[in-house]
Amino acid sequence: MSDEFDAVVDTVRARVSPTDDERAQLQRVADAVMADAEAAIADLPVGAEVVQVGSTARGTWTAGDRDVDVFVCFPPSLDREQLEEYGLAVGHDVLPDGREEYAEHPYVVGEREGYAVDLVPCYAVEDATEIQSAVDRTPFHTRYLQERLDDDSAGEVRVAKQFLKGIGVYGSDLRTQGFSGYLMELLVLEYGCFRAFVEAVADWHPPVRLDPESHGSETFDDPLVVIDPTDPERNVAAVLSEANVATLQHHARTLLAEPRASLFTEDDPDPFAAADVEAAVSRRETTPVALRFAAPDVVDDQLWPQLRKSLDGLRSELDRREFEVLRSAAFVEDDSGEAEPLDTERQERDAVLLLEFAVAERPTVERHEGPPVHVREHASGFFGKYDDDPDVAGPFIDGDRYVVERPRAFTTATGFLSSDAIYDVGLGPRIESALETGYEVLVGTDIAALADGFGVDLASYFEPKP
Repeated sequence: MSDEFDAVVDTVRARVSPTDDERAQLQRVADAVMADAEAAIADLPVGAEVVQVGSTARGTWTAGDRDVDVFVCFPPSLDREQLEEYGLAVGHDVLPDGREEYAEHPYVVGEREGYAVDLVPCYAVEDATEIQSAVDRTPFHTRYLQERLDDDSAGEVRVAKQFLKGIGVYGSDLRTQGFSGYLMELLVLEYGCFRAFVEAVADWHPPVRLDPESHGSETFDDPLVVIDPTDPERNVAAVLSEANVATLQHHARTLLAEPRASLFTEDDPDPFAAADVEAAVSRRETTPVALRFAAPDVVDDQLWPQLRKSLDGLRSELDRREFEVLRSAAFVEDDSGEAEPLDTERQERDAVLLLEFAVAERPTVERHEGPPVHVREHASGFFGKYDDDPDVAGPFIDGDRYVVERPRAFTTATGFLSSDAIYDVGLGPRIESALETGYEVLVGTDIAALADGFGVDLASYFEPKP
């Protein structure tokens, strides 16, 4: 089995390792971008340092990646407004056809000879614990890993990254909630090689805590805690979801039991057509209800937390109203994670909140329990509220408390989701605004209309895999 595992890893390593020509070409472009940035800084009233960061600077990028990350590090004394102004000025000078993106502060993304370039301003703080912006840590991460990674360990990192890409848990964006490149580099260094990493993961019992520099000063309530070696107060794995930890464990055990290269290749399901959706709904005999609306025009790292918050709010309220939610999901159209063309504006896209009900219809009355009779003040208030109400049965005593059977506000989940009552749950503010603009409610097999635009999402939903 060891020979079989090693053979698979050797095959993958050869496939994901950039050639010498590929490395030289990328570095030539990165050097040109940095030179242009340094020239642009010369026109500013403040000095700054230009550094290459990310996986291309550390040699851990995989073949085919065409991303160049360059940071412009300004003095910490510069106020935020000037940082943004000067950072954008350099960005637009270097990438005149680029566009502005926004994380904690704006930066410029563009294209140079077919490479996607991010040009990001940050503060040149002396210590990662003194950051004024989240991106200020990145140069520290690059320096830390450059001092510790060699060609062999970088090759192990590339294999590990490709494995996580293949099983769908790579990426620290808030849609994926997976493993960042920096986290993977630290984990490979921690365990020594890809195989040791996989063997350790297979036996993890979360919560797992790792502290490469033995300097952690905080506690975290996360399934995986990896203390940032440059910042004792930060968990590098904070964004990682519990489900993605479990997914990694499942596939680590699969790889060890039956090594195969296919685990290192992303395998999206074939998209469902409308007929596939109709068949799945009919077979399950549930009641799916989908809310389709225009997605707010915000970056995905702002959109996805609000979608999840909205879905959680709706699900909690519907469960409280005794509609049994079997499963739920959120979809966003054209959200493959790939970069959009830099010469186009973002296109309006739809979003979907899908709730599938095992019980979608309830009786016209609902049971409502009051306080125990012996809690005199509250019990009397409850009794007085409903006494002589012709629309309720009761109050009567069941056990030690007053109970009434009152008319149910909504007898169907669809009725609730079609009403203004949805705005009383904990929706994300941008999602609430989008729904107020208008949304479509699709029920049962009518959700087959979503196949055009969400076919892969629906296939993954109705035929889920680890």
